[in-house]
Amino acid sequence: MTRTACDRYHTDDGPRELVILDGAGGSRLLVDRCEADGADARLLAHLSSDEPDDNAWLVCRQFLADPWRAARRLAAADFGVPGEGDDRAAGNESFRPEVLTDSAGGRYFLRATGTPSQLRWHREPRGRGGIAMLSARDVVGALESYEPVCEMTRCAVARYRRDRAMSVSALAVELRRIEASPIVLNRRLREAVLEAVREQGRSFSAIAMSCGRVKHDRRGNGSGETSWLARRVGLLPSSPGARPNPWVHTDTLALIAREGLGIAPREVELP
Repeated sequence: MTRTACDRYHTDDGPRELVILDGAGGSRLLVDRCEADGADARLLAHLSSDEPDDNAWLVCRQFLADPWRAARRLAAADFGVPGEGDDRAAGNESFRPEVLTDSAGGRYFLRATGTPSQLRWHREPRGRGGIAMLSARDVVGALESYEPVCEMTRCAVARYRRDRAMSVSALAVELRRIEASPIVLNRRLREAVLEAVREQGRSFSAIAMSCGRVKHDRRGNGSGETSWLARRVGLLPSSPGARPNPWVHTDTLALIAREGLGIAPREVELP
């Protein structure tokens, strides 16, 4: 099994490294793990045999620039051939680029850009403003829905993977980051919290306290951290002037679902 160090960084728990490991069928796995003993291995991307190593470096840059730096744990099944059969299924579907629209009237679409040409997601705001390139994850967050963003991206990658005139390397990397990330959309969780407040008479304070998030006033009286809950479900921004965050870590989603709402996490996970 090949071990190639891409980069290193430091955390409070010690140094970590980003490495490329050999997978099945000529594929490669980009993994984040403890440098000392290889423990706590987490999957960043699984590159197929026909993808260049440059994609791994692209993922490294995106991962190190992300303040969350979150990825799911590496599993034995990850050493199989990535997406086996998926490209054939996606390729059988005709790639139909569409224009997607968010609640504010912003338009999102795939468009070729740069030299050599690469297919990337772009946004055109409603009214005045120029067109800007952004990641597939940004589009998912803006629409608060994985589909049809992931479906369009998947079909585009299958359609142009072997087209030398159009690169889809960045799209392929972005799609795998979305699929592997433990940071997920919080829309359904937010809807469940609001439904519990509206239909069951629960309060934000009571839900937060059930999650172990308690604050005390000067007299020692306890109450739930309502701002913590509101930020995690995307009702309040994390900082002044910012927009509410459409994302939540799966561990936090599970905590609020089980302890705060008394339901299974799968009930508030978006497919």
